[in-house]
Amino acid sequence: MTKLIIQIPCYNEEATLPETLHSLPKHLPGVDEIEILIIDDGSSDQTALVAAREGANHLIRFPHHVGLATAFAAGLNASLEHGADIIVNTDADNQYNAEDIQKLIQPILDQKADIVIGDRGVTNHPEFSPLKRFLQKWGSKVLEITSGLDIPDATSGFRAYSREAALKTIVLSGYTYTLETLIQAGSKGLTVHYVPVRTNPKKRPSRLIRSLPEYLAISTITIIRSYAMYRALRFFTIIGGIFIFSGILLGLRFVIIHYILRTGGGNLQSLLLMAVLLIIGFQILLIGLLADLISFNRKILEEVLYRVRKNNIS
Repeated sequence: MTKLIIQIPCYNEEATLPETLHSLPKHLPGVDEIEILIIDDGSSDQTALVAAREGANHLIRFPHHVGLATAFAAGLNASLEHGADIIVNTDADNQYNAEDIQKLIQPILDQKADIVIGDRGVTNHPEFSPLKRFLQKWGSKVLEITSGLDIPDATSGFRAYSREAALKTIVLSGYTYTLETLIQAGSKGLTVHYVPVRTNPKKRPSRLIRSLPEYLAISTITIIRSYAMYRALRFFTIIGGIFIFSGILLGLRFVIIHYILRTGGGNLQSLLLMAVLLIIGFQILLIGLLADLISFNRKILEEVLYRVRKNNIS
């Protein structure tokens, strides 16, 4: 039997949750059982009561607001404990068209993907401003480079996970899971597919993005931290290489001007700067080697955690 659990993180969603729950499919080809899991992220309204009234099978309630990333991770763990073979994450504001859930889970049913993400077509989405389209496009390009995956829509929360992929997913961010989990999936060799999905008209402003500058700052920090964590040697080699290359250029400039052209004098400042850049560059490379060794230990710990979770949840 194949069990699908649809998890919905919620924060003060009593107004939109009924429509979202009513739109969810009751039967899907290839799935024997469908259950709904609500994660109430410390709501101050009647979200939990609405979820129970509308027939949600499982409910997690946090006593206070912990953030989307923590709620998402709690949902994955609870879904695994309830025996999910496939987990679909969707938003409580009915942003995504629930009829596309079949498109999300089909590559997993066909054993062609570990994670499937809904592509909203952000580069030409009518509800996105030109600036937001530009930022979404270039943000996805940056994430493609850091994750090694083809990513048309980095921030989509409409996702499906196989049981194995969910067991291997570890969410460390306290803000959003979308970026970090993609870099993590790339580093772990998980197969990620994108499928085009439809969206419904927006009912309210995003609660996650309170201001664009804040979101950009937090997203940038998340990408850098995740890339440094999962690809430490490459990250520090790039930074150290920039310093070393700059030092070499200054050294070449000094040699050309002072010894070949014999047109300059008093280049002590260039020599000192060259030495400083080279020293910093090599120190960064050493830090990268240490970080790479630490990352090996982290991979061992993640493998141990994966096996413990698998044995405890099976």
